[in-house]
Amino acid sequence: MHSVAGIDVGGDRKGCNLVILRGSTIVASIGGAAPDSLLAPCLAHGVVAVGVDAPSRWRSGTAARQAERALAGAGISLFSTPARETALASTSGFYGWMFNGEQVFASLAAAYPLLTTPGYAGGPVSFETFPHAITVAFLGRDVASARLKGVQRRALLEQAGIDTAMLRTIDAVDAALCALAARCLIAGASTAYGNAADGYIHIPSTSS
Repeated sequence: MHSVAGIDVGGDRKGCNLVILRGSTIVASIGGAAPDSLLAPCLAHGVVAVGVDAPSRWRSGTAARQAERALAGAGISLFSTPARETALASTSGFYGWMFNGEQVFASLAAAYPLLTTPGYAGGPVSFETFPHAITVAFLGRDVASARLKGVQRRALLEQAGIDTAMLRTIDAVDAALCALAARCLIAGASTAYGNAADGYIHIPSTSS
């Protein structure tokens, strides 16, 4: 039985949340972690695929990344990733979580290289995903609600057979959703938005 993982990326103060699933069982839930501390537990639990809630690529031109444009076109709102230089020049501190995401992907890269194709062909990988889009995939755009995300996302996990008792925060719930997306990816039930240059965002294609 494959183990999969999900990572919710936060800024320096909040840190990252990691959830590891084996089948439908949560075998690890770690909160407030540094970006470079997440590889070891993934290796220890034999994780095959890691879904990360953070941009896998910076914007390379003036237009938004293709994956973000495609999701926005489907009615799914999300942050628009800037060029790295723009984020570096910002003094607001907002983009700190994106730099932490960059560090997460970098720390995973040797053992879990970024998936740069629309489909999964086997082997250890990391990939970008997005909890709100995962929720929309299962519940539908008219049902999924940011206002109700705490209740809806936990219920979605329970409906997938995952006991959420270990998930004490919405960030842990979101990490579990990313792990669920990883489970869908290796099962061949995933849709890729974007392209190799700008980075793919992989979202479950199974809907309830």
